[in-house]
Amino acid sequence: MKKFETLKKTIRDVPDFPKKGIIFKDITTLLKDKAALKKTIDVLATEFAKKKIKYVVGIESRGFIFGTALAYKLGVGFVPIRKKGKLPAKTRAVTYDLEYGTDTLEIHEDALKAGDRVLIVDDLLATGGTVQAVVKLVRGLGAKITGIGFVIELSFLNGREKLPGLPVFSIIRYE
Repeated sequence: MKKFETLKKTIRDVPDFPKKGIIFKDITTLLKDKAALKKTIDVLATEFAKKKIKYVVGIESRGFIFGTALAYKLGVGFVPIRKKGKLPAKTRAVTYDLEYGTDTLEIHEDALKAGDRVLIVDDLLATGGTVQAVVKLVRGLGAKITGIGFVIELSFLNGREKLPGLPVFSIIRYE
């Protein structure tokens, strides 16, 4: 969105990372800018404030940064989604396809209950595979997804198409 151009300017492009031909959107420059970080959390909080959320669900690892700050701002709990083997109690898992292989994400079985209203948060929406896997985990526990929020969306990769019928919000879009 045009009104967030100042935030967009705080994101650094890193060419050829993690491999040749990719332009990596580096949020560490946004994070170290206190005004940009505050604005990012405020924008997300404003977008989702009226959704009656019980938990923010953050996706490892950068979703933890934005998700915990947002949960604090909204006065709700935070639930982490982690890579396989990182959570200590009994978990549910989902394996999903990556460009070159697969990955597995997990959530504690007792993290959410049927009917809990949750907001899923991550730093970036690209192809949508990771967040699609998180949607399966959250729905598998019976929770209701009231929104999905991202700081950045690479809309040219069509990640939203993997989230039909879900309310998706991104602050910064790259067409």
